[in-house]
Parts: sequence; structure tokens; C-alpha cells
Amino acid sequence: MGRRKKAAAPPPHPALKVFRVLAAEFSAVDDGTVNAWLELTAPLVSQKRFRKLYDQALALLTAHRMKMSGAFDETDEGEDGGVLGSVATGLRVASYSEGETSISFNNSVSMLEDEAELTLTAYGTQYRTLLRMAIVPIMSSGEAR
Repeated sequence: MGRRKKAAAPPPHPALKVFRVLAAEFSAVDDGTVNAWLELTAPLVSQKRFRKLYDQALALLTAHRMKMSGAFDETDEGEDGGVLGSVATGLRVASYSEGETSISFNNSVSMLEDEAELTLTAYGTQYRTLLRMAIVPIMSSGEAR
């Protein structure tokens, strides 16, 4: 029987270079992991709308999602496997106390406005700026005819 060849690693996503420039805080994360995040985020970013800015928009939204996940923070992990104090945890925790230890959780995360989550990281804010440049909303002045 012949040996099976190892499956070749998928080629790096074209946005990987841009990601590495824009999101230096993730330099310790290997290319395979970043590529996986880029692939997961790609369906959320329109190549047609962003055109030449597509790779930059994809890199920024991917970095935003990675930051929001809290999975790449370098602080101590909380009991739930998330990182206590990360942006993702900050959305769920409403208040902390030290004496007699008390933590209150926020259940109103779903109340955020459509793009409000993007303002929670610098990457999301930059993505919103590109989004506004690429996609101009249609405004109605309310006139009848």
C-alpha cells in the first residue's frame, strides 16, 4: 500500500498580508488560525461593494471579531474559558465587586443597535469608516413627489 500524502495547507488568504500590517497585536497567532478567521469572516464582507478596499475591510472586520472573541487575550482566563476583562466578557458583565466578591451579568447585549458592536474595538471603528466610504445609504427627505 502506498503512503497517503498529507493534504497541502490551503494557500494564504490574500487579506493575510493586510491583516498582519493592521493587527500587529495578533502577531503571535499563526497564519493558519488567522486564515481560518479570514475565511469565516469573508462571507460578511462584500467584494462588490468594497472593491479595492475589500482586503482591508476583511482584515479589519476579522481583527474586530478576533478581539471581540477574547480568545487571543493574554490575561488570566476566567472560569468559563473566556478571558475575564476582555471586550467579549465586558459585554456580559454589568458590574464587579471586590469585598465579598460579587459579579452581575448583563443580559441586554442583544439590545445593541445594528452597528454599535463595531465601535467596541478600534478595528471595528475603522471598518465602519470604510463601510461608510464604500456604501452610501439612500436618504429620503420625506417629500411626497
